[in-house]
Amino acid sequence: MRILITGGSGYVGSTLIPRLLKKNHQIINVDTQWFGHYLKNHSRLKNYKIDYAHIDKVKEKKIDVVIHLASISNDPMAEIDKNLSWETSALNTYRLMEFMKKRKIKKIIYASSGSVYGIKKEKKVTEKSKLEPISLYNKVKMVTERVILSYEKEIIPFIIRPSTVCGFSPRMRLDLTVNILTFSALKNNIINVFGGKQIRPNIHIIDMCRIYEFFLNKNKKYSGIYNAGYENKSIIEIARSVKKITKSQIKIIKDKNDPRSYRLNSDKIQKIGFKYSKNYIDAIYELCEEYKNKKLYNRKNNFSLKWLKKILKKT
Repeated sequence: MRILITGGSGYVGSTLIPRLLKKNHQIINVDTQWFGHYLKNHSRLKNYKIDYAHIDKVKEKKIDVVIHLASISNDPMAEIDKNLSWETSALNTYRLMEFMKKRKIKKIIYASSGSVYGIKKEKKVTEKSKLEPISLYNKVKMVTERVILSYEKEIIPFIIRPSTVCGFSPRMRLDLTVNILTFSALKNNIINVFGGKQIRPNIHIIDMCRIYEFFLNKNKKYSGIYNAGYENKSIIEIARSVKKITKSQIKIIKDKNDPRSYRLNSDKIQKIGFKYSKNYIDAIYELCEEYKNKKLYNRKNNFSLKWLKKILKKT
């Protein structure tokens, strides 16, 4: 299968692409590489170091499917440049869909966000729950979904609403809950928790990749929207797990409480055959192992917010 991936040099893409190459797929990766590029050269991997706004520069024909990962990736980053956030996701997705229509590419798998639901009181937040985004990032993701769904008659959509991803990747991110709490514990022997009662749904990066692989082989019958992730845990619960595993200490900072609190239910994807294989505890142990092996360390681009600010100052 020939797969075009936007944002394939990112946190999830850097783990997903090697897995797909092992399964003999041909990969076209379109990425600005603002946060680095950690994919090894491969005969079946073509990298385009471009913004996917210029997707027409992709020369390869007969593309079977698009996995659309590219995005300004979280709430704080989206606020840095609001116009850039809208352009990177909503406007450029329109350009991508037009490209797909022109090239007769019939299927897209899109990485949206589980945060589009906003803060909910109910324990089961399903795909039928009302969307009430509370941040620019959430709103941009919601609108981008609608752009994709507007092409539903021509292009089969699989919209994935992921939980907060955790675990090690060659392009590491240390601005994600499990990752930063674990790294802080390993590096400083202290875990700073801002508030702690907020809920975060979690998904291991391997299972995140497995979900994209899962939908590669699904036809129109299974198209639609799917939540991804099943562990709804409070920040303090995650911190206590990290403390137990790393033998570190927790410091609760009450005056800097993060109001964002999300939960997800993913019964729908499990009913069509997907089974989760890992959990956030696995991610903590694996991060500890990578730290011990000196593969997990403090690169400046591991903190996406600071790195994006630096990049935008140069442009």
